[in-house]
Amino acid sequence: MSKGGSPVEGEPTEADRELIRESLGREPTGRFTVAVRDGAGRPVVIRNHPVLEDGRPMPTLYWLVDDDLRARVGRLESAGGVRRAEAECRPEALTEAHLRYAVEREAELPSDHAGHRPTGGVGGTRQGVKCLHAHYAWFLAGGDDPVGLWVHQRLGGQIQPAGGAPAADHHGELVAAIDCGTNSTRLLIVDGTRTVQRLVRITRLGEGVDATGRFAPEAVDRVLEVLREFRAVLDQHEVTRVRMVATSAARDVVDREDFFDSVEEVVGLRPELLSGAEEGRLAFEGATADLDPADGPFLVVDIGGGSTEFVLGTEVAEVVHSCDIGCVRLTEGWIAHDPPWPEELHACLAVTEGHLDEVGRELPRLEEARTLVGLAGTVSCIAAVELGLAAYDRDQLHHFQLTKEAVEEVFRTLATEDRAERMANPGLEEGRAEVIVAGTAILVKVMRQLGFSACLVSEADLLDGLVASLVDRGTAHEPHSDFLVRKDLSHE
Repeated sequence: MSKGGSPVEGEPTEADRELIRESLGREPTGRFTVAVRDGAGRPVVIRNHPVLEDGRPMPTLYWLVDDDLRARVGRLESAGGVRRAEAECRPEALTEAHLRYAVEREAELPSDHAGHRPTGGVGGTRQGVKCLHAHYAWFLAGGDDPVGLWVHQRLGGQIQPAGGAPAADHHGELVAAIDCGTNSTRLLIVDGTRTVQRLVRITRLGEGVDATGRFAPEAVDRVLEVLREFRAVLDQHEVTRVRMVATSAARDVVDREDFFDSVEEVVGLRPELLSGAEEGRLAFEGATADLDPADGPFLVVDIGGGSTEFVLGTEVAEVVHSCDIGCVRLTEGWIAHDPPWPEELHACLAVTEGHLDEVGRELPRLEEARTLVGLAGTVSCIAAVELGLAAYDRDQLHHFQLTKEAVEEVFRTLATEDRAERMANPGLEEGRAEVIVAGTAILVKVMRQLGFSACLVSEADLLDGLVASLVDRGTAHEPHSDFLVRKDLSHE
């Protein structure tokens, strides 16, 4: 304590100790200081002394004590996060982090210390990943920890680490993909196989396109606002190679080039207009990259805002068919009431049935498909509602098995509720409340008509296929067009 009686910087107050006791469910062991606080001043991370008062070593230098973060990291661990973090972080980077942690802890001991000394690195281990909580605590306290950064990205980065989050913690060239879709605008940045940032914004670019054949000015404004945000993120991470695409809504309008002009002015590169077949192939590549070919052939169904792609294949996309049905298109064309009237729901199912008849003709080996893989926001939203996820959790959604019964139940629930009632379902994003019923009708009809009892949810999709195409080409290859690779994204 200082002479004035106020706490020394970092030293816990009695209020801090009480909060930590409640969080841990016990009295904290040994001496510690508060290393990180949240915006309200509450302890988030504490820093332990490396030796307990009875002389026993304390290998864990940093502990996470925030209840919410502890629970969220725990859910990440229970969903296989330890294994995934170890697989996605470079082994040499992890080894170096353990050494840095050990050196920092050793520096806390007096030079004449003769007792037991803690050993190991983060969490007391010398190699691999033992505990995500320990890695994340050190990262939030300012530690250069690749596993802590991995956790931080998956939790949404709500608590900023001491000194600020690293802008570009990467070991190779970063590449990125942007998808200007009918219902959402999305960004993915990767470093090799490691995801650096993934952002999704509901922008409804396709609003009114079927009725007018043109983009609504307010829809364009929404997309451009999000693209300004994305441009800032690209600059922050020093991304130099980007592939940006537009899909169904842009295929259907007469003022597409005007929109592309505006996008190019904001981002610094011009979107590529994907055909339905190209969109399907890229989505298939992204969705099946981490699937076992023994579970194929796969039928990948990418339910978008204006179109749905059906792709059949095992290791490569063999047959692709794109249909002009999507959650936005069906909603605007057939649903006029809230909740929808029974005849409106029947119309959505009937329209989808007609397109599925066409899919059956275009994909003659359809009956050979062993695994149905569902992509995009509609499928993720159905799974989130089924799981009751209060916040987006990619690790719980990715490769979750949605049974036909669960999809039917979610459909019955959402179709009989108005918008306000629908929003009370955990897992339903506000931006999808108006279009989720029509989107769910598509998946319901696919599973009914094509005879699938389950749908494997994939959070890897078109964006992942796009960045894979950049990585595969490599930096030594010449750009195929001005929107695919651009050495300098900065504005003059």
